[in-house]
Amino acid sequence: QVQLVESGGGLVQAGGSLRLSCAASGSIFSIRAVGWYRQAPGKQRESVAGITNGGITNYADSVKGRFTISRDNAKNTVYLQMNSLKPEDTAVYYCTAAAVVYGVDYWGKGTLVTVSS
Repeated sequence: QVQLVESGGGLVQAGGSLRLSCAASGSIFSIRAVGWYRQAPGKQRESVAGITNGGITNYADSVKGRFTISRDNAKNTVYLQMNSLKPEDTAVYYCTAAAVVYGVDYWGKGTLVTVSS
């Protein structure tokens, strides 16, 4: 019903910035919130940031003040601006969408972010 495609990952030095994009298509009217998760090597998947259709945002404590989630509704795209990157930010980042049907989630295939020290 919903397809998500991430882009923008890559290799960056500590202190640098990257902007991740997630393009949504399909039954986007069924989405109530979008967000980003990440999974670092050998670690559990964790929530990074989220934004509701009403514009309410939330962030993991580890990224507050450094990452910003935003949307461009005209382009059906959600962004994650990542500043002051640290080596511990290295992970595969996944775009997610929560449907209005409770418990139904959609996932992109992920984009790799590598931060070198």
